[in-house]
Amino acid sequence: MNFSLLTLFKNKLALVLPAVAFLSIFVWVVATQGPLAPVKVTVVNMASGSMSTSIFGIGTVEARRSYALGPTSPGRVAEVQVDVGDSVRAGQLLARMDTVDLDDRLISAELATERAEYTIRAAEASLIESKSRLALAKADLVRYEEMRSKAYVSEQTLLTKRYEVEAANAAVGAAVATLESARRDRQRIQSDAVGIRKLREQLRLLSPVDGIVTARHTEPGTTVVAGQAVIEMIDPTSLWVSARIDQRQAGEVRVGQRAAVVMRSAPDVVKAARVERIDWISDPVTEERSVQIVFTPMINNVPLGELVEVTIWTQEINDTHWIPTAARRREGQQDGVWVLSDEGVHFRVVRFGVSTLDGRTQVLAGLSPNEQIIVHTQKPLSIDTDIRVVPSLVDPGR
Repeated sequence: MNFSLLTLFKNKLALVLPAVAFLSIFVWVVATQGPLAPVKVTVVNMASGSMSTSIFGIGTVEARRSYALGPTSPGRVAEVQVDVGDSVRAGQLLARMDTVDLDDRLISAELATERAEYTIRAAEASLIESKSRLALAKADLVRYEEMRSKAYVSEQTLLTKRYEVEAANAAVGAAVATLESARRDRQRIQSDAVGIRKLREQLRLLSPVDGIVTARHTEPGTTVVAGQAVIEMIDPTSLWVSARIDQRQAGEVRVGQRAAVVMRSAPDVVKAARVERIDWISDPVTEERSVQIVFTPMINNVPLGELVEVTIWTQEINDTHWIPTAARRREGQQDGVWVLSDEGVHFRVVRFGVSTLDGRTQVLAGLSPNEQIIVHTQKPLSIDTDIRVVPSLVDPGR
C-alpha cells in the first residue's frame, strides 16, 4: 500500500513540475518580453559645440563652355580629321567642307583684279595725256589772245582755240571719271574676292579653343544643312556640376558657399567645390532650383553627364546646443522630446533651431544639459509607461 502511494506521488510530481516550469517561463516572458515588459529606450544628454548646416542635392557634370561646329551653308563634308576623345588646340583644323566652285570663283576674282589693275593704269595714262593736251590748249589760247589784240589773227581763229581748251578740259574730266570707275571696279572685285575667301574659311571648321572632342556626328561624303553640327567639343577647364536643390532649401544657398561633390564612379572620394551660380528660374514641376558648382581646384578628367551627390554648407553655428534629430517628437500640435527623470518619463516642449544632414538638431530653449533625453524607443511613450534604458535597441547577436 505504501509502495502504491509513493508511485502515485511520483507520477503526479512528474506532471506538476513541467507545468510549473512552463508557467514560470511564461510569466518571465510576459514580464520581460511581452506586453507587460518595460519599454526599452536609449537616452542621451544634450551636447554642445558647433554645427554646420548643409543642403543635399543630386546633379550632373557639365561643361560650362561647349561648342557645336558646323557649316554656315549647306554642303558636303569633305574631310574629318579628329575623333571623339582627341585633344585639340585653338585654331586646329577639325573638319573641312567641299568647296564646290569657290576655288574657281576665287581664281576668276583674282584674274579680274589683275584686269582692273591694267584698266586703272590705262586710265591713269589717258588722264595724264588729257592734262597735257589741256595745258597745251591753254598756252595756245594765251598766245592767240595776244595775237588777236594786235589783229594778227581773226576772231574766228581765237574762238576755235577757246573751243579747243574747253574740249581738252572735258577730256580731262572724262579721263578722271574713267579712272575713278576703274578704281571702283577694282574695289568691287577685291571685295568679291574677300567674300569668297571668307566663304572658303567658313568651310574649314577650326577649333575655337584648346579642348576635347566630345562628338563626331558625320563622316566624309555626308551632306549637311546650314548650322548642323559636324563636331562637338568642350573646354575641359570649364567643367562644373549642375545640381538640383529643393525649392524649400534653395533660399539658403549663396554664391561662394563651400560644397563637396561625390561621384558615382568614385564614391569614396570627396572633391572640394564651391557655389558658382544660382539660376533665377525654378522648375515648377519638380519644385527644384538649379545651382552650378565649380570644383576647387579645377579638374578636367571627369566624364560629362555623370551623376554626382552634392553637399552645400550654408551656415556655421558656434557655441550652441544640439540633440540627435531622432529624439524629436511631435505630440498634438507641439514639438519636443521625451525626458527621463526620477519620476518617470514626461514630454517636454522644446524650441528647435536648424537641423543638419548628419542627424543633429539645434536646441534653442526648453532643455538643460544634464537631462536625459530619450532618443529611440520600442513603442510610443506615455506618462505612465514603464521603461528600461538599454545601450541599443539592436540585438548585437543578430
